[in-house]
Amino acid sequence: MANFDPKLPYNALPDLPPHADIESKAILKKCILARAALAELKQAGELIPNQNVLINTIPLREAQGSSQIENIITTTDRLYEFAATESQAMDANTKEAFRYRTALYQGYKDAHRHPISTRTAVQVCRTIKGVEMEIRATPGTALRNDATGDIIYTPPEGQDRHHHQVGNWERFIHNETEVDPLIRMAIAHYQFEAIHPFTDGNGRTGRILNILYLIGEGLLEIPVLYLSRHIIENKDDYYRLLMEVTAKNNWEEWIIYMLSAIEETAKWTTNKIRGVRNLMGSANEFVHQAAPGVFRQELVELTFVQPYCRISDLVDAGIAERRTASKYLKILSDIGYLHPAKIGRDKLFINTRFLALLMDEENDYEFPRPG
Repeated sequence: MANFDPKLPYNALPDLPPHADIESKAILKKCILARAALAELKQAGELIPNQNVLINTIPLREAQGSSQIENIITTTDRLYEFAATESQAMDANTKEAFRYRTALYQGYKDAHRHPISTRTAVQVCRTIKGVEMEIRATPGTALRNDATGDIIYTPPEGQDRHHHQVGNWERFIHNETEVDPLIRMAIAHYQFEAIHPFTDGNGRTGRILNILYLIGEGLLEIPVLYLSRHIIENKDDYYRLLMEVTAKNNWEEWIIYMLSAIEETAKWTTNKIRGVRNLMGSANEFVHQAAPGVFRQELVELTFVQPYCRISDLVDAGIAERRTASKYLKILSDIGYLHPAKIGRDKLFINTRFLALLMDEENDYEFPRPG
Protein backbone atom coordinates (compact mmCIF):
# COMPACT_ATOMS: atom_id res chain seq x y z
CA MET A 1 0.00 0.00 0.00
CA ALA A 2 1.25 3.48 -0.84
CA ASN A 3 1.26 4.72 2.78
CA PHE A 4 3.04 1.70 4.26
CA ASP A 5 6.48 2.24 5.80
CA PRO A 6 7.76 -0.72 7.85
CA LYS A 7 9.56 1.61 10.28
CA LEU A 8 6.41 3.56 11.15
CA PRO A 9 3.40 2.28 13.12
CA TYR A 10 0.84 0.98 10.63
CA ASN A 11 -1.98 3.04 12.11
CA ALA A 12 -3.70 3.11 8.72
CA LEU A 13 -4.40 -0.63 8.85
CA PRO A 14 -7.75 -0.85 6.99
CA ASP A 15 -10.80 -2.23 8.75
CA LEU A 16 -12.38 -5.47 7.56
CA PRO A 17 -13.82 -6.59 5.22
CA PRO A 18 -10.95 -6.13 2.76
CA HIS A 19 -11.28 -3.92 -0.28
CA ALA A 20 -10.36 -6.76 -2.62
CA ASP A 21 -11.86 -9.74 -4.41
CA ILE A 22 -11.85 -12.34 -1.64
CA GLU A 23 -13.98 -14.82 -3.58
CA SER A 24 -12.07 -15.14 -6.84
CA LYS A 25 -12.38 -18.36 -8.86
CA ALA A 26 -8.98 -19.52 -7.61
CA ILE A 27 -9.95 -18.88 -3.98
CA LEU A 28 -13.33 -20.61 -4.26
CA LYS A 29 -11.80 -23.62 -6.02
CA LYS A 30 -9.22 -24.05 -3.24
CA CYS A 31 -11.92 -23.46 -0.62
CA ILE A 32 -13.95 -26.43 -1.93
CA LEU A 33 -10.90 -28.69 -1.63
CA ALA A 34 -10.12 -27.47 1.89
CA ARG A 35 -13.69 -28.01 3.07
CA ALA A 36 -13.72 -31.55 1.66
CA ALA A 37 -10.46 -32.38 3.44
CA LEU A 38 -11.80 -30.96 6.73
CA ALA A 39 -15.01 -32.98 6.40
CA GLU A 40 -12.97 -36.16 5.91
CA LEU A 41 -10.86 -35.30 8.97
CA LYS A 42 -13.95 -34.70 11.09
CA GLN A 43 -15.37 -38.07 10.05
CA ALA A 44 -12.06 -39.86 10.74
CA GLY A 45 -11.89 -38.39 14.24
CA GLU A 46 -15.42 -39.53 15.05
CA LEU A 47 -14.40 -43.16 14.34
CA ILE A 48 -12.05 -43.19 17.35
CA PRO A 49 -14.28 -44.45 20.21
CA ASN A 50 -12.47 -42.48 22.92
CA GLN A 51 -11.82 -38.97 21.62
CA ASN A 52 -9.31 -38.35 24.43
CA VAL A 53 -6.85 -40.57 22.53
CA LEU A 54 -6.62 -37.74 19.99
CA ILE A 55 -7.28 -34.76 22.28
CA ASN A 56 -4.45 -35.73 24.67
CA THR A 57 -1.86 -36.37 21.97
CA ILE A 58 -2.11 -34.69 18.56
CA PRO A 59 -2.46 -31.15 20.05
CA LEU A 60 1.00 -31.65 21.57
CA ARG A 61 2.38 -31.87 18.03
CA GLU A 62 0.64 -28.58 17.28
CA ALA A 63 2.02 -27.05 20.49
CA GLN A 64 5.57 -28.09 19.58
CA GLY A 65 5.21 -26.89 15.99
CA SER A 66 3.58 -23.53 16.73
CA SER A 67 6.22 -22.81 19.37
CA GLN A 68 8.98 -23.76 16.93
CA ILE A 69 7.72 -21.10 14.50
CA GLU A 70 8.53 -18.56 17.23
CA ASN A 71 11.97 -20.15 17.86
CA ILE A 72 10.84 -21.75 21.13
CA ILE A 73 12.47 -25.11 20.58
CA THR A 74 11.59 -28.34 22.35
CA THR A 75 10.78 -31.89 21.26
CA THR A 76 7.42 -33.61 21.06
CA ASP A 77 8.82 -36.40 23.23
CA ARG A 78 9.69 -33.96 26.02
CA LEU A 79 6.18 -32.51 25.82
CA TYR A 80 4.61 -35.95 26.25
CA GLU A 81 6.95 -36.60 29.19
CA PHE A 82 6.02 -33.28 30.81
CA ALA A 83 2.32 -33.99 30.24
CA ALA A 84 2.74 -37.16 32.28
CA THR A 85 5.06 -35.93 35.04
CA GLU A 86 4.77 -32.10 35.16
CA SER A 87 8.34 -32.21 36.42
CA GLN A 88 9.58 -28.84 37.65
CA ALA A 89 13.03 -29.87 36.40
CA MET A 90 11.81 -29.64 32.79
CA ASP A 91 13.38 -26.89 30.68
CA ALA A 92 11.65 -23.52 30.24
CA ASN A 93 10.98 -23.96 26.51
CA THR A 94 9.10 -27.21 27.09
CA LYS A 95 7.02 -25.62 29.85
CA GLU A 96 6.14 -22.67 27.60
CA ALA A 97 5.24 -24.94 24.68
CA PHE A 98 3.08 -27.03 27.01
CA ARG A 99 1.17 -23.89 28.02
CA TYR A 100 0.19 -23.63 24.35
CA ARG A 101 -1.44 -27.05 24.62
CA THR A 102 -3.18 -25.95 27.83
CA ALA A 103 -4.50 -22.79 26.14
CA LEU A 104 -5.74 -24.81 23.17
CA TYR A 105 -7.49 -27.33 25.41
CA GLN A 106 -9.12 -24.66 27.58
CA GLY A 107 -10.28 -22.79 24.50
CA TYR A 108 -11.67 -26.00 23.01
CA LYS A 109 -13.73 -26.69 26.15
CA ASP A 110 -15.18 -23.19 25.82
CA ALA A 111 -15.56 -23.02 22.03
CA HIS A 112 -19.10 -24.40 21.71
CA ARG A 113 -20.44 -22.23 24.55
CA HIS A 114 -18.76 -18.93 23.78
CA PRO A 115 -17.97 -17.63 20.27
CA ILE A 116 -14.45 -16.36 19.52
CA SER A 117 -14.04 -12.87 20.97
CA THR A 118 -11.50 -10.39 22.29
CA ARG A 119 -11.97 -12.08 25.66
CA THR A 120 -10.99 -15.40 24.09
CA ALA A 121 -7.83 -13.90 22.61
CA VAL A 122 -6.83 -12.34 25.94
CA GLN A 123 -7.39 -15.58 27.85
CA VAL A 124 -5.45 -17.65 25.29
CA CYS A 125 -2.50 -15.24 25.37
CA ARG A 126 -2.48 -15.16 29.18
CA THR A 127 -2.34 -18.94 29.33
CA ILE A 128 0.44 -19.19 26.73
CA LYS A 129 2.60 -16.60 28.47
CA GLY A 130 1.74 -17.63 32.02
CA VAL A 131 1.28 -14.00 33.08
CA GLU A 132 -1.43 -11.35 32.96
CA MET A 133 -1.85 -9.99 29.43
CA GLU A 134 -4.12 -7.21 28.17
CA ILE A 135 -4.59 -5.42 24.86
CA ARG A 136 -1.31 -3.62 24.27
CA ALA A 137 -1.08 0.00 25.45
CA THR A 138 2.67 0.51 25.07
CA PRO A 139 4.33 1.69 21.82
CA GLY A 140 7.70 0.55 20.55
CA THR A 141 6.83 -2.89 19.24
CA ALA A 142 8.59 -3.66 15.95
CA LEU A 143 9.08 -6.92 14.08
CA ARG A 144 12.55 -7.57 12.68
CA ASN A 145 14.10 -9.90 10.14
CA ASP A 146 15.81 -12.68 12.12
CA ALA A 147 18.80 -12.73 9.77
CA THR A 148 19.44 -9.02 9.14
CA GLY A 149 17.84 -7.31 12.13
CA ASP A 150 16.03 -4.90 9.78
CA ILE A 151 12.58 -3.69 10.82
CA ILE A 152 10.02 -5.36 8.55
CA TYR A 153 6.81 -4.25 10.25
CA THR A 154 5.70 -1.88 12.99
CA PRO A 155 2.18 -2.62 14.26
CA PRO A 156 -0.38 0.09 15.00
CA GLU A 157 -0.03 2.03 18.25
CA GLY A 158 -2.56 3.37 20.75
CA GLN A 159 -4.77 1.30 23.03
CA ASP A 160 -8.00 2.94 21.81
CA ARG A 161 -7.00 2.13 18.23
CA HIS A 162 -6.21 -1.46 19.21
CA HIS A 163 -9.60 -1.89 20.90
CA HIS A 164 -11.34 -0.53 17.80
CA GLN A 165 -9.34 -2.80 15.50
CA VAL A 166 -9.87 -5.94 17.59
CA GLY A 167 -13.57 -5.08 17.81
CA ASN A 168 -13.72 -4.79 14.02
CA TRP A 169 -11.88 -8.14 13.73
CA GLU A 170 -14.44 -9.75 16.04
CA ARG A 171 -17.44 -8.31 14.15
CA PHE A 172 -16.04 -9.48 10.82
CA ILE A 173 -15.67 -13.06 12.08
CA HIS A 174 -19.28 -13.23 13.22
CA ASN A 175 -21.19 -10.85 10.96
CA GLU A 176 -19.83 -11.48 7.44
CA THR A 177 -21.71 -14.76 7.20
CA GLU A 178 -22.06 -14.62 3.41
CA VAL A 179 -18.29 -15.23 3.19
CA ASP A 180 -17.22 -18.87 3.58
CA PRO A 181 -15.90 -19.54 7.12
CA LEU A 182 -12.54 -20.77 5.81
CA ILE A 183 -12.02 -17.56 3.84
CA ARG A 184 -13.06 -15.56 6.90
CA MET A 185 -10.53 -17.49 8.99
CA ALA A 186 -7.69 -16.67 6.59
CA ILE A 187 -8.61 -12.98 6.53
CA ALA A 188 -9.10 -12.78 10.29
CA HIS A 189 -5.73 -14.45 10.92
CA TYR A 190 -3.92 -11.82 8.85
CA GLN A 191 -5.79 -9.01 10.59
CA PHE A 192 -5.04 -10.33 14.07
CA GLU A 193 -1.33 -10.61 13.30
CA ALA A 194 -1.29 -7.14 11.72
CA ILE A 195 -2.97 -5.59 14.77
CA HIS A 196 -0.45 -7.41 17.00
CA PRO A 197 -2.61 -6.66 20.04
CA PHE A 198 -0.27 -8.10 22.69
CA THR A 199 3.33 -7.38 23.65
CA ASP A 200 4.20 -11.06 23.02
CA GLY A 201 2.54 -14.32 22.02
CA ASN A 202 0.54 -12.92 19.08
CA GLY A 203 1.52 -15.60 16.55
CA ARG A 204 0.73 -18.52 18.84
CA THR A 205 -2.48 -16.89 20.05
CA GLY A 206 -3.58 -16.31 16.46
CA ARG A 207 -2.91 -19.93 15.48
CA ILE A 208 -4.95 -21.24 18.42
CA LEU A 209 -7.78 -18.87 17.49
CA ASN A 210 -7.79 -20.43 13.99
CA ILE A 211 -8.52 -23.88 15.42
CA LEU A 212 -11.07 -22.61 17.94
CA TYR A 213 -12.86 -20.75 15.14
CA LEU A 214 -13.12 -23.92 13.05
CA ILE A 215 -14.58 -25.75 16.06
CA GLY A 216 -17.03 -22.93 16.71
CA GLU A 217 -18.16 -23.07 13.08
CA GLY A 218 -18.74 -26.82 13.31
CA LEU A 219 -16.00 -27.64 10.80
CA LEU A 220 -13.98 -29.50 13.46
CA GLU A 221 -15.22 -31.38 16.51
CA ILE A 222 -11.93 -31.63 18.39
CA PRO A 223 -8.67 -29.62 18.21
CA VAL A 224 -6.60 -32.02 16.12
CA LEU A 225 -5.72 -29.97 13.02
CA TYR A 226 -1.91 -29.75 13.01
CA LEU A 227 -1.88 -26.46 11.07
CA SER A 228 1.58 -25.40 12.22
CA ARG A 229 3.11 -28.30 10.29
CA HIS A 230 2.34 -26.57 6.98
CA ILE A 231 3.58 -23.22 8.26
CA ILE A 232 6.90 -24.73 9.42
CA GLU A 233 7.41 -26.35 6.02
CA ASN A 234 6.48 -23.11 4.22
CA LYS A 235 7.60 -20.54 6.79
CA ASP A 236 9.16 -18.08 4.33
CA ASP A 237 5.95 -17.99 2.30
CA TYR A 238 3.88 -17.50 5.47
CA TYR A 239 5.73 -14.33 6.42
CA ARG A 240 6.19 -13.13 2.83
CA LEU A 241 2.48 -13.36 2.07
CA LEU A 242 1.50 -11.71 5.35
CA MET A 243 3.70 -8.78 4.32
CA GLU A 244 2.31 -8.73 0.78
CA VAL A 245 -1.21 -8.18 2.11
CA THR A 246 0.13 -5.22 4.09
CA ALA A 247 2.33 -3.73 1.37
CA LYS A 248 0.44 -4.71 -1.81
CA ASN A 249 -3.11 -5.63 -0.74
CA ASN A 250 -2.37 -9.10 -2.15
CA TRP A 251 -5.22 -10.95 -0.46
CA GLU A 252 -5.68 -13.69 -3.05
CA GLU A 253 -2.31 -15.40 -2.57
CA TRP A 254 -2.56 -15.15 1.21
CA ILE A 255 -6.04 -16.69 1.33
CA ILE A 256 -5.03 -19.49 -1.05
CA TYR A 257 -1.95 -20.16 1.12
CA MET A 258 -4.10 -20.55 4.23
CA LEU A 259 -6.67 -22.71 2.42
CA SER A 260 -3.83 -24.93 1.17
CA ALA A 261 -2.54 -25.18 4.75
CA ILE A 262 -5.96 -26.35 5.91
CA GLU A 263 -6.34 -28.85 3.07
CA GLU A 264 -2.88 -30.38 3.38
CA THR A 265 -2.79 -30.59 7.18
CA ALA A 266 -6.33 -31.99 7.27
CA LYS A 267 -5.21 -34.78 4.92
CA TRP A 268 -2.06 -35.37 6.98
CA THR A 269 -4.05 -35.54 10.23
CA THR A 270 -6.67 -37.84 8.68
CA ASN A 271 -3.94 -40.28 7.66
CA LYS A 272 -2.41 -40.03 11.14
CA ILE A 273 -5.77 -40.83 12.76
CA ARG A 274 -6.17 -43.85 10.48
CA GLY A 275 -2.75 -44.99 11.65
CA VAL A 276 -3.87 -44.56 15.27
CA ARG A 277 -7.00 -46.65 14.64
CA ASN A 278 -4.97 -49.41 13.03
CA LEU A 279 -2.43 -49.42 15.86
CA MET A 280 -5.16 -49.54 18.50
CA GLY A 281 -6.70 -52.54 16.76
CA SER A 282 -3.29 -54.21 16.60
CA ALA A 283 -2.69 -53.44 20.29
CA ASN A 284 -5.97 -55.01 21.38
CA GLU A 285 -5.19 -58.16 19.40
CA PHE A 286 -1.63 -58.36 20.74
CA VAL A 287 -2.55 -57.94 24.42
CA HIS A 288 -5.56 -60.24 24.10
CA GLN A 289 -3.35 -63.04 22.78
CA ALA A 290 -0.17 -62.41 24.79
CA ALA A 291 -1.78 -61.63 28.17
CA PRO A 292 -5.42 -62.80 28.13
CA GLY A 293 -5.57 -62.71 31.92
CA VAL A 294 -5.19 -58.92 32.06
CA PHE A 295 -6.74 -57.94 28.74
CA ARG A 296 -9.42 -55.29 29.02
CA GLN A 297 -10.20 -52.95 26.17
CA GLU A 298 -10.35 -49.95 28.50
CA LEU A 299 -6.86 -50.82 29.79
CA VAL A 300 -5.38 -50.86 26.29
CA GLU A 301 -7.27 -47.68 25.45
CA LEU A 302 -5.81 -45.93 28.50
CA THR A 303 -2.28 -46.60 27.25
CA PHE A 304 -3.19 -44.51 24.19
CA VAL A 305 -4.90 -41.75 26.16
CA GLN A 306 -1.85 -41.68 28.49
CA PRO A 307 1.11 -43.00 26.47
CA TYR A 308 3.33 -42.23 29.49
CA CYS A 309 1.20 -44.35 31.84
CA ARG A 310 1.43 -44.48 35.64
CA ILE A 311 -0.11 -46.82 38.19
CA SER A 312 -2.25 -43.93 39.40
CA ASP A 313 -3.72 -43.51 35.91
CA LEU A 314 -5.26 -46.98 36.12
CA VAL A 315 -6.53 -46.27 39.63
CA ASP A 316 -8.02 -42.90 38.61
CA ALA A 317 -9.72 -44.52 35.59
CA GLY A 318 -11.36 -47.11 37.84
CA ILE A 319 -9.64 -49.99 36.08
CA ALA A 320 -7.97 -51.49 39.15
CA GLU A 321 -6.84 -50.87 42.70
CA ARG A 322 -3.21 -49.82 43.12
CA ARG A 323 -1.69 -53.29 43.71
CA THR A 324 -3.60 -54.84 40.81
CA ALA A 325 -2.80 -51.85 38.59
CA SER A 326 0.91 -52.33 39.31
CA LYS A 327 0.58 -56.01 38.39
CA TYR A 328 -1.21 -55.18 35.13
CA LEU A 329 1.46 -52.72 34.02
CA LYS A 330 4.27 -55.12 34.90
CA ILE A 331 2.66 -57.83 32.78
CA LEU A 332 2.19 -55.42 29.87
CA SER A 333 5.86 -54.54 30.23
CA ASP A 334 6.95 -58.19 30.42
CA ILE A 335 5.19 -59.05 27.14
CA GLY A 336 6.87 -56.09 25.41
CA TYR A 337 3.74 -54.00 25.03
CA LEU A 338 4.90 -51.15 27.28
CA HIS A 339 8.42 -49.93 28.06
CA PRO A 340 9.17 -49.30 31.78
CA ALA A 341 11.11 -46.16 32.67
CA LYS A 342 12.04 -44.16 35.73
CA ILE A 343 11.79 -40.40 35.22
CA GLY A 344 12.62 -38.51 38.40
CA ARG A 345 10.49 -40.07 41.09
CA ASP A 346 7.92 -41.31 38.61
CA LYS A 347 7.75 -44.91 37.44
CA LEU A 348 6.24 -44.81 33.98
CA PHE A 349 5.17 -47.39 31.42
CA ILE A 350 5.53 -45.99 27.93
CA ASN A 351 3.58 -46.92 24.81
CA THR A 352 6.63 -46.46 22.58
CA ARG A 353 5.00 -47.63 19.36
CA PHE A 354 2.21 -45.10 19.73
CA LEU A 355 4.68 -42.30 20.43
CA ALA A 356 6.73 -43.31 17.39
CA LEU A 357 3.59 -43.19 15.26
CA LEU A 358 2.69 -39.73 16.56
CA MET A 359 6.17 -38.31 15.94
CA ASP A 360 6.91 -40.00 12.62
CA GLU A 361 5.69 -39.04 9.17
CA GLU A 362 4.92 -42.71 8.52
CA ASN A 363 1.69 -44.30 9.74
CA ASP A 364 2.35 -48.03 9.30
CA TYR A 365 2.91 -49.10 12.90
CA GLU A 366 1.54 -52.22 14.53
CA PHE A 367 2.29 -54.64 17.34
CA PRO A 368 3.69 -58.06 16.45
CA ARG A 369 1.32 -60.97 16.24
CA PRO A 370 2.14 -63.45 19.03
CA GLY A 371 3.49 -66.72 17.63
